Amino acid sequence: MTERQLWSAALSAVAIAMLVGALWAAGESQPRLTAVSVSLGVKGELPSLDGAIRWLNSPPLGTGDLRGKVVLVEFWTYSCINWRRTLPYVRAWAEKYKGQGLVVIGVHTPEFTFEGDLSNVRQFTQAAGIEYPVAVDTDHTIWRAFNNQYWPALYLADARGRIRYHHFGEGAYEETELAIQQLLGEAGQGDVRRDLVAIDPQGIEAAADWRDLRSAETYTGYELSRGFASPGGIAEDAARIYTAPARLGLNQWAVTGNWTIDREAAVSNLPGGRVAFAFHARDVNLVMAPPKGVSVAFRVLIDGHPPGASHGVDVDAQGNGTLDRPMMYQLIRASPVTDHLFEIEFARPGISVFDFTFG
Repeated sequence: MTERQLWSAALSAVAIAMLVGALWAAGESQPRLTAVSVSLGVKGELPSLDGAIRWLNSPPLGTGDLRGKVVLVEFWTYSCINWRRTLPYVRAWAEKYKGQGLVVIGVHTPEFTFEGDLSNVRQFTQAAGIEYPVAVDTDHTIWRAFNNQYWPALYLADARGRIRYHHFGEGAYEETELAIQQLLGEAGQGDVRRDLVAIDPQGIEAAADWRDLRSAETYTGYELSRGFASPGGIAEDAARIYTAPARLGLNQWAVTGNWTIDREAAVSNLPGGRVAFAFHARDVNLVMAPPKGVSVAFRVLIDGHPPGASHGVDVDAQGNGTLDRPMMYQLIRASPVTDHLFEIEFARPGISVFDFTFG
């Protein structure tokens, strides 16, 4: 299975929503999406961080440079919503414990081709307020050294360079911070603050509405596509005129107009290309890219109308937005949360649409 297949299979939004719903039904006051129990047994040595094509916010850091420090390594890729919703916590830990022996390192390993562009990574790192060191792992060298399979993934190493804790996916924030505190204490930091960071994420970083989420991450490229409902199916790597069915069932999607669907994305060939998705979620996010060096206007509808108060941070109440860089755009924050039809239309050709995610 590819890295994306492993991620989708292990941490699909639907599976997570079912888990959280069960926790709430059992009386959990604060649902925790835990992939592992908090265990600080030795899980191996911290692998090499060699192989990054560039370091941001820091000179290159080797395992020798980190001895005596507690090290939190997080694998991320900048268009991933699951990582984006963990970012407020990682930023807060980096700031809170930086004077107490914690080193946070973000390893940016791309999922989509455009995420391997160093200028895109640098621009996003600055825009997202990431000030801790970032190893740009475009060639997946560090990813392979860790035998990692997930975005996001956290690995926590003690001051002797031994991995003592890991967590894959969102959640487990309290457990992770408690593990950080314990390892700092083991390293001789006697004044470690024992309170937990208080986070109130906003906008695209806000936690998903797990209790009422019935739509899962959906890729548009044919390698991992599912739910495609345009009549005739996908013509791989070939330009074709597509139409949408009269009605989309929940979690089905379709394109209208002249499109080429390749392994990674659906690419519009003429102005006026449209994409529709029948969803049940609070948020609709879409990873997409304009032609290089071009900004493209687009318009979003929900249930056939402008979104109004249900617009996301990247569109206005009339559904108007501008696609000016390759990244994830938040297009809908629906109220109320129920079954809805999402539609987007592009004013110019050459748009690449990669991945729907929900929250």
